[in-house]
Amino acid sequence: MAINWFPGHMKKTQREIKENLKLVDAIIEVRDARIPSSSANPDIEKLVEDKPRIILLNKSDLTEKKVTTEWIKSLSLSNVKVLEVNCLTGVGLNAIKPALLELLKEKHDRLRKKGLVNITTRAMVVGIPNCGKSTFINKMARKSIAKTGDRPGVTKSKQWIKTSMGIELLDTPGVLWPRFEDEETALNLAFTGGIKDEVMDIEELAYKLVVRLQTFYPEKLIERYKLDEVFENPMDILDAIAIKRGCIMRGKEIDYTRIAVLLLDEFRGGKIGNITLERPKKEECKEEKEKHIEEHIEEKEERKEEHIEEKEENKEEN
Repeated sequence: MAINWFPGHMKKTQREIKENLKLVDAIIEVRDARIPSSSANPDIEKLVEDKPRIILLNKSDLTEKKVTTEWIKSLSLSNVKVLEVNCLTGVGLNAIKPALLELLKEKHDRLRKKGLVNITTRAMVVGIPNCGKSTFINKMARKSIAKTGDRPGVTKSKQWIKTSMGIELLDTPGVLWPRFEDEETALNLAFTGGIKDEVMDIEELAYKLVVRLQTFYPEKLIERYKLDEVFENPMDILDAIAIKRGCIMRGKEIDYTRIAVLLLDEFRGGKIGNITLERPKKEECKEEKEKHIEEHIEEKEERKEEHIEEKEENKEEN
């Protein structure tokens, strides 16, 4: 399934993130807890450099709890906190401020030593389309500021939002990478609504979802659609679901478009059950990541010191 969806404003957003880093203390990245890896923009880590970051695993109420816990352990680093939340209901959002204060403790201590008392924390909110970023901002602001919807890419412009927690949020349009080299990543995004249905073959997408659920969650298909069994052929499963739901046209033919829409809607709404579509890879390189972060910070400090020394030398020469 070839997918290539990259509106022009996405490229512009990547530039904006880079340019606006100096305005914020931290990054809040919203991901879909059902696909924590696929819903992460692969460029984000490079773009935000060593900025403290909070990863919000949104829609965690729709996931398999045990797997979400594994993801939290896998993604957490010294400068990265991971929280499971529901941006729509607000569950878990109260943990954001304590997490930010912990990540920014050293910076705030330095500012207090300089005499600053009322410190405003600013964070940039990033995330791929339809991950719940705008819903999160509206919940934090307690009013509808950012546009929300079930279609990817509805947030269009940059804006600052004040919250009741004393945190100011910088909103940016959603970001997504130009091409999907990995079909599984593309399918995960399409399954969860991260890619517009209009650019997809909806019937093929529903079939692929049945294949995935047949492999990892067969019991949920049986329970939800009252099936007698999970057939070996995924198309037979799709046909059985269509018959159970009355998606039949004249001549007793299956209405594949109708059953495709129904199946995807029920999956996205959590009606099939608590499902996580991907697992974290083995604890490969957490130490390597930490080491890379430390080396990057040290390198920045060295460059800063060199810059100060150059300025001092220039002063002496003048």
